[in-house]
Amino acid sequence: MTAPRIQCVDLFCGVGGLTHGLARAGIEVVAGIDLDRTCRFPYEANNRARFIHADVKDLKGDDVAALFDGRSLRLLAGCAPCQPFSTYSRSSRLERPDHNWALVGEFARLAREVRPDLISMENVPQLADHPVFGEFVAALDGYSVSWRVEDCVRHGIPQTRKRLVLVASRLGPVGVAPFDAGPHPVTVREAIAHLPVLQAGQADPEDVLHVACRLSEINLRRIRASRPGGTWRDWDPSLRARCHREKSGETYPSVYGRMAWDEPSPTITTQCFGYGNGRFGHPEQDRAISLREAAILQTFPRDYRFIPPGERARFSVHGRLIGNAVPVRIAEAIGRALVAHVRTHAAESGRTRDAA
Repeated sequence: MTAPRIQCVDLFCGVGGLTHGLARAGIEVVAGIDLDRTCRFPYEANNRARFIHADVKDLKGDDVAALFDGRSLRLLAGCAPCQPFSTYSRSSRLERPDHNWALVGEFARLAREVRPDLISMENVPQLADHPVFGEFVAALDGYSVSWRVEDCVRHGIPQTRKRLVLVASRLGPVGVAPFDAGPHPVTVREAIAHLPVLQAGQADPEDVLHVACRLSEINLRRIRASRPGGTWRDWDPSLRARCHREKSGETYPSVYGRMAWDEPSPTITTQCFGYGNGRFGHPEQDRAISLREAAILQTFPRDYRFIPPGERARFSVHGRLIGNAVPVRIAEAIGRALVAHVRTHAAESGRTRDAA
């Protein structure tokens, strides 16, 4: 028996990490919606889906429902941007803690209005502790809902990243299982060691995204004094930043560090191109990781295109797009779970009809 097709609309699609993973799993993504115009090129250049530039807050359920063909099971998926728990925005999160959660509420509103067969949401783990998450789950009346915090390493992602994953179905119980990632985590070495060598400030002439940020003279001295997996505490005291010499700075060791070759990378953030923004130093080259290396650690394919022909990489733009993306491989795990769920439901329905 052939299982019904699944069509998806990807809310807050960004550059297409979620879309790309779902498509790999066999789900037809018909459209991605995002307010950021810079996502259009990477989204459409790498995915067989239409990019719609729109604010989700302005969409009506009928707008989204019209994107489906009416003959397939409908999946509404997305990762609503949530900034309050960014480690780089602690001050701003205290000043404006509530409006950042509004997009989760908009996702819930569209779920109620569209009533798709399937729903998937991926987000920061801390969302589970916020009242808006309970409100989101409550909005899924009539669905079987499953959620948990997933360790990306268990899905074969070379990155110590944890994400909350929720799946819901009107067909019956559904969940997400990890890939068989093997006995050992995928390491930084396995992910990026094959890329061409770069110096700080240099770009690969064959790959515009394989470009490393410049380093000041003091930061060059610092990274040369850094060991893989170490911290600034390993340096000679003369190299330490003024803030780290103070008592209040001693609790921030995870900056100005190199990655370790034989471990997963730290969580890739929107500032991952900066050596001083985390443990984003290359394991042995005297530079921060390149934008391409960051994308690969997010499990984008090596040939995923982020930049239109003839344009140059912009660290602040493309670092943000890569750091905010859903890792492709966890999206693929979600997609495989949903495809298997639909097949199981179709088989059980067929057996019930045959018995009748």
